[in-house]
Amino acid sequence: MPNCQQIKSYTPPVLHTGKDWYIDFYAFCPTTGVMKRKKFKLNYIDSIKERRKYAKDFMNRISEKLAVGWNPWIEQESSSAYMLFSEVIDLYRTFLAKMLRDGRYRQETIKSYSSYLRNMETFNEEKKIPITYIYQFDKDFCVLLLDEVYITRDNTAFTRDNYLGFLKSFSTFCLNHNYITKNPTEGISSLGRRGKKKIRCVIEEDKLQKIHGYLLEKNPYMLLASYILYYCFIRPAEMTRLKLKNISLVRQTIFVEDTISKNRKDGTITLPTKVIHLMLDLKIFDYPGDYYLFSDGLKPGKTERSEKMFRDWWSRHVRKDLKLSVKYKFYSLKDTGITNMLRHYDVLSVRDQARHSSILMTDIYTPHDIQEANSLIKNYDGIF
Repeated sequence: MPNCQQIKSYTPPVLHTGKDWYIDFYAFCPTTGVMKRKKFKLNYIDSIKERRKYAKDFMNRISEKLAVGWNPWIEQESSSAYMLFSEVIDLYRTFLAKMLRDGRYRQETIKSYSSYLRNMETFNEEKKIPITYIYQFDKDFCVLLLDEVYITRDNTAFTRDNYLGFLKSFSTFCLNHNYITKNPTEGISSLGRRGKKKIRCVIEEDKLQKIHGYLLEKNPYMLLASYILYYCFIRPAEMTRLKLKNISLVRQTIFVEDTISKNRKDGTITLPTKVIHLMLDLKIFDYPGDYYLFSDGLKPGKTERSEKMFRDWWSRHVRKDLKLSVKYKFYSLKDTGITNMLRHYDVLSVRDQARHSSILMTDIYTPHDIQEANSLIKNYDGIF
């Protein structure tokens, strides 16, 4: 397979005069693997003066294009391959926005991919020879970017694999639109999570009491968000898209639609009386049903906000003022809530509340001190 430097090999354009006027140059042909001559005839221009002027301008334009990576043979095979790398990136951004509007990508995915996209642009701009056209987006480029992320910047294997996932998505987009003819990520494997286990941080009881008292005094709307995460296990990204009409006081439930759910499935969650009482105290149901539960200032409103508002308030106020360790994140309330609920209720009930796909998922949260024989079963004596 020819490398990028070979593809960019060329000779400067030359004007030939005489019976036949023409401009020619040689450029590397990826199909044949050798330099191939390209010729442009000029006899169709009657005036010699105009012919020379056109030839000069044309050679300048061709020289500039060749210098930044244009290849006439690739353009000849596919006009889309001649699209600028920056143009395709802009089109991909538009595609991501559409996927978000249609609910096919989650907000967190769009945020991550947008960040990776910006970093890819910066990486390309800082290269000695940046790629200009989309056909130059190849496996070598992808491998170099992944090495930059994992080795040069000393990120984790998990981060490197996230970038690979993004590159695969971008490559699929380019393939589907005929911007490239081969997937540049083909053959690039993930490093996997070997040796890495997800750390679930459970907040101790004394710290939970301090957090509760602090939020009750400082920001009861943030307390409501914390309640919903702790008691209902609704993820922050899902919370930002919940509307008041999704809450039923009669049934005492919250309905999470498939369009906002992480697992793309509808889910009905039990709303504890304690949470309802706080909602009533805050007059949550005085707002219209089509209002988002959490909007500006964490209050109900018309505008959908980012889940980042929860994390920001937690880190800037809760963790800072209570001098909590950085290991205690806002999301830790969900892990803590599931773990504590397992101390009081059966695993099936907790599984349904957490909307886990299986008991095995819920069992991950089971505290070590209750991972013992069930006293109710010890003396069980059945018919058999």
